[in-house]
Amino acid sequence: MSHNVYLYILVMAGVTYLIRMLPLALVRREITSPFVKSFLYYVPYACLAAMTFPAILFSTASVVSAVTGFAVALFAAYKEKSLLTVALCACAAVFVVERVMEIAL
Repeated sequence: MSHNVYLYILVMAGVTYLIRMLPLALVRREITSPFVKSFLYYVPYACLAAMTFPAILFSTASVVSAVTGFAVALFAAYKEKSLLTVALCACAAVFVVERVMEIAL
């Protein structure tokens, strides 16, 4: 059993290394295509959004409070508030909505 765990860790390390090493080894010259540069610039943001959004929807007791917190966070971020302010506003909104829903039911 423990030998399988070490094999899994080794394969995972190899795959992670290859993903990071191959672009450096294969692309020798500077990337000049504006499309490729733009694509590579936005990939981290798209991946972060794809991983974060489902977690937002299912992290609270109800989807209604999650969407409310998400909307408040988007609004605060749009108003260029700090990261701490955005997070605190979203948490407060979720807390208030959860309490209101608790009283209503």
